[in-house]
Amino acid sequence: MIGPVLPSAGALRPLGVDEVRLTDGFWAERVSRNAAATLPHCLHWIERTGWLRNFRLATAGGLDAGRQGREFSDSEIYKLAEAMAWETARSGTGVAGLDGIAEAVLAAQHADGYLNTRFGQPGQRPRYSDLEWGHELYCYGHLIQAGVAALRAGTAEAVGIAAIRVADHVSAEFGVDGRTGICGHPEIEPALVELYRVTGERRYLDQARLFVERRGRGSLADIALGRVYYQDDLPVRGRTVFAGHAVRELYLAAGAVDVAVETGDDKLLAAVIRQWERTVAARTYLTGGMGSRYDGESFGEDFELPPDGAYAETCAAVASVMLCWRLLLATGEGRFADLAERTLYNVVATSTALSGRAFFYANTLHQRVPGTLPDPDAPSPYPVGSVRAPWREVSCCPTNISRLLASLGGYVATTDDRGVQLHQFVGAEIRTGAVGLTVRTDYPWRGAVAVRVTEPGDGPWRLALRVPSWAGAATLVTPDGVRQVPAGGYAEVERHWRAGDEVCLELPMQARWTVPDPRIDAVRGSVAVERGPLVYCAESVEQAPVLSLDSVTVDPATTPVERPMPGLGPDAVGLDVPASVAVAPESEWPYGRAPVGERQPVGLALLPYHLRANRGPASMRVWLPTEPTGDAGAGR
Repeated sequence: MIGPVLPSAGALRPLGVDEVRLTDGFWAERVSRNAAATLPHCLHWIERTGWLRNFRLATAGGLDAGRQGREFSDSEIYKLAEAMAWETARSGTGVAGLDGIAEAVLAAQHADGYLNTRFGQPGQRPRYSDLEWGHELYCYGHLIQAGVAALRAGTAEAVGIAAIRVADHVSAEFGVDGRTGICGHPEIEPALVELYRVTGERRYLDQARLFVERRGRGSLADIALGRVYYQDDLPVRGRTVFAGHAVRELYLAAGAVDVAVETGDDKLLAAVIRQWERTVAARTYLTGGMGSRYDGESFGEDFELPPDGAYAETCAAVASVMLCWRLLLATGEGRFADLAERTLYNVVATSTALSGRAFFYANTLHQRVPGTLPDPDAPSPYPVGSVRAPWREVSCCPTNISRLLASLGGYVATTDDRGVQLHQFVGAEIRTGAVGLTVRTDYPWRGAVAVRVTEPGDGPWRLALRVPSWAGAATLVTPDGVRQVPAGGYAEVERHWRAGDEVCLELPMQARWTVPDPRIDAVRGSVAVERGPLVYCAESVEQAPVLSLDSVTVDPATTPVERPMPGLGPDAVGLDVPASVAVAPESEWPYGRAPVGERQPVGLALLPYHLRANRGPASMRVWLPTEPTGDAGAGR
């Protein structure tokens, strides 16, 4: 089996990228575009910026004067190598550039396994002299994950060799008798566990457990953002909610779940689940995005979810999907697949332009001004922007997205002793053991998911299809034509199957108004529109020239009307809703005792949030204020 997460225990066993082949539809298109456009684009930019050249300079001894990029730029090389390895496994063909990366990485590695282009070379700072900000162990984590992908895919042998050597170095340097420090950026923890799963070498799992247990003991320096920024304020077991830098926190949680599963530590697993539950209930955006503060790229307090202040970094979305998948495998509970679906469609799919060659770093829910196009020939110095940038000085997101998409087949379905479970709805061919299935669907645009048995296997087994929490009244049609209303989180059919048997899950796809928790002050009195798994938004380029998104209000008693969206995909569904805009006089003071001015009825066009900003700079908003009622505030 070839896949990104292959635990030895848990409620469910994942199917790998060699068992689930995406054939058509929403995600197959994006996976193909990732291979054809995004991977070559990333390779072009890591060469152009000099980040890959750093490894060649390290081998030649010229890094002291010639190194390019931030302290973590090594990790982008490794994430790209991982993506290329998964793509090789997915497509069955080699990916241009992977062997060159592998050779450059291995050649730059020190004899004792140490490998970093920012530290440890002549003229540079000593090894591990800046664990708070140096990212050495973080970079190792991505190298190890690239090595895992290469080992499982049977490609780029040099990456696998380098990963094992660096993991051995870490075990010797930071083991029980070594340094007691941790990295300011968690990430190595899940990587070490996965390498243990590949190799069977217990020391890698033990080292991951050590790093998890050392976290929160105050070993890193205190900073203006507090030790919570890099999760060194409280031990993992003592945390009650995700806090601090969102990407760091989510990677740490993923590593803790991996450790818990492999060591049978149910208390550690339960602690992470409690943290996830509170975070989803109080610190997660409608899109699934996590991180509400630009300051520190961090989680805010409970219900601190301003739409225009949403950071919701793309890498945090990737980390959230990784965590949700691990929790699903450990518990078998569909709620984790629900959040993964929301995040995939509304953050992961949003980050990359339809060209596959420009990306969002942060994913705001309210863009007040259209902004400007970035320079296509230079890395953008800004992590945020109203339009996707081809590359940024911090370009962690393109390579992160590329590795997730290349391995996406490994996040779709699972098996257990009872049968097969389908968690994400994609056009696919699935083959596991003696069982073969084909999945046909136009999801997320249409709600029918048909699963046909091509190879029935031996004896009876159960087919389970997740019913999303948003779906309400779903219907399951069995091979005998019986229509059932699923009672729980999964629609299930168990029988002696025959080739040609088909099950169809029918999900209601009517657009729906969504009301926020009143404790979210920033969007109180507003509503949003969702359809299926998709969040919708209003974008200025879609509206009449006179309509200002700052003054629009809607009436949630009305029903959105569907319409096609030419230019944004043959199946894309847009929505029209009645709205009104204020016709207010110019004022020297923007406050008053009662609403002023008249309101003018208008039509408001909505598009799926993931398709925003594909037609140039535009203002945009997800949350829409509701129509004013009465003389609100008058006389008070």
